[in-house]
Amino acid sequence: MGFFNFLTQGIAIDIGTANFLVLKEGKVVVDEPSIIAFNRTTGEVIAVGHKAEQMEGKEHENIRTIRPLKNGVIADFHAAEHMIKGMLKLANTGRRGMSPSYRMVVCVPAGITEVEKRAIRDSAVIAGAKEVFLIHEPVAAAIGIGLDVQEPTGHMLIDIGSGITEIAVIALSGIVCDQSVRVAGDTFDEDIIQFMRKEHNILIGQSTAEKIKIEVGAVVDSLPDAPEPYAVKGRDLMTGLPKQVTVTYQDVAFCLDKSITKIEDAILLTLELTPPELSSDIHQSGIYLTGGGALLRGLDLRIARKTKLPVHVVDGPLLAVIKGTGIALNNINNFKFLMR
Repeated sequence: MGFFNFLTQGIAIDIGTANFLVLKEGKVVVDEPSIIAFNRTTGEVIAVGHKAEQMEGKEHENIRTIRPLKNGVIADFHAAEHMIKGMLKLANTGRRGMSPSYRMVVCVPAGITEVEKRAIRDSAVIAGAKEVFLIHEPVAAAIGIGLDVQEPTGHMLIDIGSGITEIAVIALSGIVCDQSVRVAGDTFDEDIIQFMRKEHNILIGQSTAEKIKIEVGAVVDSLPDAPEPYAVKGRDLMTGLPKQVTVTYQDVAFCLDKSITKIEDAILLTLELTPPELSSDIHQSGIYLTGGGALLRGLDLRIARKTKLPVHVVDGPLLAVIKGTGIALNNINNFKFLMR
């Protein structure tokens, strides 16, 4: 019995639309883009993660790159299964002999359907999981930033990922009310691509749009520590020749305005649905921002203006969910809200 327990590894997984994270023994051992490359002819896996991302947009006819997740859930079951297997191999590099079976805790969006849950469970089992537990992302994020989710105190979190934004009010180990909006990092990238096309007559790819978002991404048009304008290279739509233009953070704030407004509307709706006793808790503690979208400059200021509540960008917003999932893994028997 002890031998079989030795062969079972406990791992926490965050299968994000943009990034795949694996936490083992308290350390993040895999942090790779959620993408896989296949050989079109043979169907074999060529690369996963960073190596596959380097091929995206540059592949020839014999290579096919796939992002298996859309809006936080599995859209391509076959590709997801191979991607999970590939990521687990990366997590076990240097290990020889029998491949272990896994006890997995996987975080999932709060608004996930039973069919989508089954797809994630099945992919995990095929990839080598002996036991699979699911945890809702907002709950994992709350645990990851040090909040006591089992107390009768209300906490409000906004998790802006790549495919989905989740707004949730958490108390007594569960989600009291929540809203999911399919407006997040990928939508912001698309907004930037369209803006560059309309305003500068230049065509750019998604990776360039993401660089713009990182370098000069903002949601307000006046910042105390303004980033320097960013030089963007792309293809001129009129001549077809390479072209360079300069983008400022005010340009990005202008093009992201409509998408941020949708997130603001969802926040206000969640606050309307919140029971009054929890509303008083949120008024005192404020709103916590997690996920990659929390790093957009001025987002906390804009939400604070809209809600008249204190807004906190948590430390390490990109790792909050995986940290919380890891804590849940270590407390499987104590956290009754984990779904089997």
